[in-house]
Amino acid sequence: MGQSSLQLEAVVLAAGKGTRMKSQRSKVLHELAGKPMLHHVLDQAAALGAQQTHVVIGNQAEQVRAATPHPVSWVMQTEQLGTGHAVLQAMPGVSDDSVVLVLYGDVPLASPALLGDAVAATAGGAVALVTADFEDPAQLGRIVRENGAIQSIVEYKDATDTQREIREINSGILAVPATQLKRYLAEIAEVGPQNKQGEYYLTDLIALAVRDRVAVHGIKAPQPQQVMGVNDRIQLAELERFYQQQRATELMRNGVTLADPARLDVRGALTVAEDVFIDVNVVFEGEVSLGSGVYVGPNCVIRDTAIEAGARIEASSVVEGARIGADATVGPFARIRTGTVLGERVKIGNFVETKKTTLGNDSKASHLTYLGDATLGEGCNVGAGTVTCNYDGIAKHQTTIGDGVFVGTNSTLVAPLTLGDDAFVAAGSTITKSLDKAELGVGRGRQKSIQGWVRPDRRPTDTDK
Repeated sequence: MGQSSLQLEAVVLAAGKGTRMKSQRSKVLHELAGKPMLHHVLDQAAALGAQQTHVVIGNQAEQVRAATPHPVSWVMQTEQLGTGHAVLQAMPGVSDDSVVLVLYGDVPLASPALLGDAVAATAGGAVALVTADFEDPAQLGRIVRENGAIQSIVEYKDATDTQREIREINSGILAVPATQLKRYLAEIAEVGPQNKQGEYYLTDLIALAVRDRVAVHGIKAPQPQQVMGVNDRIQLAELERFYQQQRATELMRNGVTLADPARLDVRGALTVAEDVFIDVNVVFEGEVSLGSGVYVGPNCVIRDTAIEAGARIEASSVVEGARIGADATVGPFARIRTGTVLGERVKIGNFVETKKTTLGNDSKASHLTYLGDATLGEGCNVGAGTVTCNYDGIAKHQTTIGDGVFVGTNSTLVAPLTLGDDAFVAAGSTITKSLDKAELGVGRGRQKSIQGWVRPDRRPTDTDK
């Protein structure tokens, strides 16, 4: 079908209360894959190139506004009188020279391809309705066809026993030229509710279109989950698993080995090269990229990070806002914080934390270390228990370490501080003054040895006298 020449505007219904969620939070703000359901829907509209998106809100309206950074037109529905009434509230702001795509804030997984087909089907003034086949349609509205053509939509509570046997359901998602939509909504409002609920149903316009011999195209979703609405946390969990299974399948098709596809969570945009291995219970958030041959161990959380070819993220490590160089190793049990840049073949070991720190190629901090606001050159070795003291209670200060520097175990580097190339810090030192190239820094208290000292548990007691 040809693409409509009219501009696209979306109307998103998000005014419902969502009582079955049992929550103080608006239903449309509950998250799927780390993002509010409403934001998924708004991103779909944006992906289709909608010139304007109108969001109809009512219950918990201010909460929804505050949580939504997208550029939308807000429409208030003060009374919840059905879907037809909700869409009618948005019509004054909709251009006549547009196709209107009606979406729902609690139906988060309709693909842009499916929605694009619905919009394209309106060419020539037709109405497009997205449907799906459900094994158990429950109380969803049924699609009534005659000789294969859609005749009407019957809500479950108004359906006969025969109509309730129909498995093709109305998703509620439809695309209609704005002029027709406005005319039909005005007629629905004038006639008044014609159902047991006393509501203005948006679905009534299908029968009006059939009456006027306007073509009604049914666009069937390839998977029912694409048009499933969320009414409770059980349905939300079902869609979460469907979404994650889709992501897992895409990754495996792109050359990724997953230890268990059912134990993976992608909560953002994950891009991968070939021969990546991802172990169980790994969570990806934000924008993450994995180079060829990257290994990610079990129970890791990786957020907004680029990991280059051959790097290994060992078990139970948390990596956020970082860049990990080729063939580097992180963990196990490491925490890599925002602003960290690791060069090639860098090693960050167990219980090491970094923040706003750069390590040059082949440098390493193998265990029990904190490096914050620091720059290390190439080939450095930072011993266990080393701490860069970057905060004086008021401001943060920088530590700059040259190439080939050795920092002994249990050292304290008090910033601001510079250690020149090939400098050496003796174990157990507190360094407060900068070191020049190849200098040895020793900052220990003088050792005192006491002869004849007896351990308390070996000293004579009164009974021994």
